[in-house]
Amino acid sequence: MITCDKCSKENQDHYKFCLGCGAELPREAAAKSFSAATPPQGVAAVAAPEATAAPGDMGQQPPPDGTLASADVPASPSASPIAASAPPAAAPAAPAAAAPAASAPPAAAPAAAAPAAEGAALPCPQCGHENPNGNRFCASCGYNLSALQAAAPAAPAAASAPAPASSILLTALRADGSEAGTYPLPDGDTVPVGRDTGSIFAGDSYLSPRHATFLRREGSLSIKDEGSLNGVYLKVQPQVPCLLEFGDIFRIGQEIVRFEALNGQADDSDGVRRLGSPSNGYIGRLALVVGRDTTGNAFPIPDTGVHCGRERGDILFSEDGYVSGLHCRIAPEADGKVYLTDVGSSNGTFVRLKNEHQITSGDVLLMGQQLFRVDM
Repeated sequence: MITCDKCSKENQDHYKFCLGCGAELPREAAAKSFSAATPPQGVAAVAAPEATAAPGDMGQQPPPDGTLASADVPASPSASPIAASAPPAAAPAAPAAAAPAASAPPAAAPAAAAPAAEGAALPCPQCGHENPNGNRFCASCGYNLSALQAAAPAAPAAASAPAPASSILLTALRADGSEAGTYPLPDGDTVPVGRDTGSIFAGDSYLSPRHATFLRREGSLSIKDEGSLNGVYLKVQPQVPCLLEFGDIFRIGQEIVRFEALNGQADDSDGVRRLGSPSNGYIGRLALVVGRDTTGNAFPIPDTGVHCGRERGDILFSEDGYVSGLHCRIAPEADGKVYLTDVGSSNGTFVRLKNEHQITSGDVLLMGQQLFRVDM
């Protein structure tokens, strides 16, 4: 075996490029190991007849062994005839034993051909070398086979898909958007989620004891927040305005924001405005939620709207690395209502669900520290 200097993956002796990272393997080590032992792939097929011939030769050796045995015991003349008669008895036994041995290698040959058949299913488009399924790079020329690997398993997956066609899958997502694993939603009309439910995500300390419930109704799936502390959030589609009402909460990066109305006190009887009264031209404010009933900084929203981001916009969260440079926009539309729009952020914008929400395939939900996509 040849160990790759870059990724430490062990490769077969005749490989030129690492199957793990595609780096070129050391040539000296490859030549030395290849000449010492050649068990894998096509070379073994050439060596197999030699191995078959060797047992045959061994089967023809009993007569010389008999002579050697008689030479070893020349001191007893009476023992020589006995020793001479013993080899003839052993000679027939040896061919009988050799016959099964000779038939064994042909039986092993098809077994060795099975892996070759699996490898033949993935020929290299550049050099034609047949690679076993699972190789990321061609063993002969180093061509990247990842695209072929992604396409090849698709056909078997499609064949096995009909069995769990009605199942609902929850695909966990990492912070960078990559998939971390898939979990089937347990059977039942109601599937609770929470720390004390003994169901999925029960180990998340940011989930309430009974956080939310998945509801199956007539082929549809809904989710309902069971009064949890941290809520259930739905990721909004990029560039698709989402209606905001007073009291709604949304999340960008690590920032939890509430959309609030500006409730000023009426002027006194003399028509004097109170200090601190909201100025004209503002439609509401954004308040940062820092506790169950506590808010921190607040930002007024003019009737022209505001942009939020880490580097650009009217409201900046410069220390939050999960907020994009320009993340979202809050502004009134032609109908006079206020809408939240994700302007193409990397990590998305999430709105907290107030009521039972019917899920569509592909929706991304956030509960506690669990970010996952629902596939139906």
